[in-house]
Parts: sequence; structure tokens; C-alpha cells
Amino acid sequence: MQICGTDFWVTLINLLSNTLEFAAPLTLGALCGLFCERSGVVNIGIEGLMLTSAFFGFIVGSYSQNPWVGIIGAVISSVVLSGLHAVLSIRFKVDQIISGTVINILAVGLTGYLNRLFVDSGTLPAAVTLPKLGIPGLDQIPVLGALFVQPPITWLAVILVLVANYVMYFTRWGLRTRAVGENPGAADTVGINVYFMRYANVLIGGAIAGLAGAYFTLESTGTFETGMTHGSGFIALAALIFGKWTPLGLWGAALLFGLSQGLSITFQALQQSSDCQFGVSKDVLVMLPYILTILVLAGVVGRAVAPAADGQVYEKGR
Repeated sequence: MQICGTDFWVTLINLLSNTLEFAAPLTLGALCGLFCERSGVVNIGIEGLMLTSAFFGFIVGSYSQNPWVGIIGAVISSVVLSGLHAVLSIRFKVDQIISGTVINILAVGLTGYLNRLFVDSGTLPAAVTLPKLGIPGLDQIPVLGALFVQPPITWLAVILVLVANYVMYFTRWGLRTRAVGENPGAADTVGINVYFMRYANVLIGGAIAGLAGAYFTLESTGTFETGMTHGSGFIALAALIFGKWTPLGLWGAALLFGLSQGLSITFQALQQSSDCQFGVSKDVLVMLPYILTILVLAGVVGRAVAPAADGQVYEKGR
């Protein structure tokens, strides 16, 4: 079966493979939001965390000539920024939306300046990227095997969804996290340290967002560009809301957004052939993920119910 001069099944498998890969940073960003918001802390600074960790992952990876060390640098930088958000939101009781906005603005300014300082100077060592990993046996299947060959952060995103689902619903940590996100006063009365749980979950979320940032520079492009996350952190928040603050739900939403991005790339590639013209502008195809984000949010606003104490400042004894 042919489609625009290419094998239909090959095109389909490539689309599904791209969908899984494109969904990885959105999944990780949404998991960051999950741990934060399930414990009662709104985090709209995911975009800033991803952008910052993308830069530091690239820099550390380039200087060390080891992409795995780069991942560590990405995670640490994101955790540091998440710590700032936690201190502002929990310790100083700053409005959490404002605190997250501060993180986003700081990330844009900081990475832009450091990018000019390190990258544009032309003195940076050669970039490094992570190799793709195949599942033994499955990656040898004709045509279908391409679906089982993915970069490590893409595989890690899938694993973390399953881990997060287990932790959130089948462990004491998950129970306490959900308790402080629903009713911190009641959780406090039974001996749960609300402040500790919120701090810890925001930092855990920051570490996961660091992996999302590392995806862009160490797995996807191999380089850093100012603002290269292009709103992925906000799409991840949309996936979190659409997935109703559940790990499996947000993964499904991230796959949907990843599919829209994959379709955009696939259609653009097919349109390179003179036999295949869809009559759709390239700019419209590029906009597909963002259009879908708007439609999804418009459809779920008022229907998805956030944790009851999400965004609420907690003061012990009140």
C-alpha cells in the first residue's frame, strides 16, 4: 500500500515512533506538575524549568563530553530552580502563579545571557547526544521494530509514568501527598508534615522536569537555542489538566499532543513530494499542537477538578 509514493505501513510506524518520542518531554513536564499540584503547589514554571535544564544539560554535556553527565547537570539546575519556587510559595507564601511566572522570566533571561556568553562565543566543545536504545528482540521485527528503538529519555518517560502511578496510588508517600493536596489541615492533625511533603514533591517534580529539558538538547537536537522549548511546558500543563491529574491520564493526553506534532512533521514530509499536496500551509501544520492545546483546554475547563487545596497557602494552626 502506497501513500504519496511511500509505503503506508512504514509511514504509519514512523508516525507512531515520532509520537512516542515527541510525547516524552510533555509527559515528563506533566509529571512534574502532577507531583507539585497533588501536594497543593501550583507550578506554572515548568516551561522555565525545562528551558533552564535544557541549557545546563547541553553545557555540562559538551564540556564533559558525556551526555549522561549532561543529564545530571540538567536535573540539578531544575531542582535548584524548583527549590526557589518552593521557598517562595511555601516559606514566604508568595502567590504561586506569580512565583511560577518569576521562574519562567528568570529562565528566559538567564539562558539567553549564558547562551550568548558560552554558545555564541564559538569556544564550546563539540556537542554530545544520547544514543538510541532498542528493546532486544522486538527491535528486530521488520518495519514494526522501528517503534521499539527510542532514545533513553523517551523510554524513561514511559517508565516514570508507571512508577508515578504506583507511587501515587499504592504507597504511603502517595497517600500523604494526596492528603496534603486535598486537605492539609486534616493531614496535619494525623501527624503528616505538610511543609515537608510540599517541599519534597516540588523538588521531585523539578528533577523530572530536568529530564524533560535534557530531552531537547541531549536527545532531540544536540544543540541549544534561546527559547527552544517553544511552550512545551504550558502544553504539559494542558496535558496534566486534560489527564485529570492522574499519571495514566496525563500520559494519554501527552500522546495525543505528541500525535498532533507527529502528524505535523509527517504531513510536511509528504508534501515535499509533488504527488502529494494537501493544500494546507506549512505554517498551519506547525500550529497543529498549539491549536489542539487550545481546543483541549476549552473543552475541559470547568469539568476537570483539581486537588481541593491546589494553590492554597497553608499555615499551621489555622
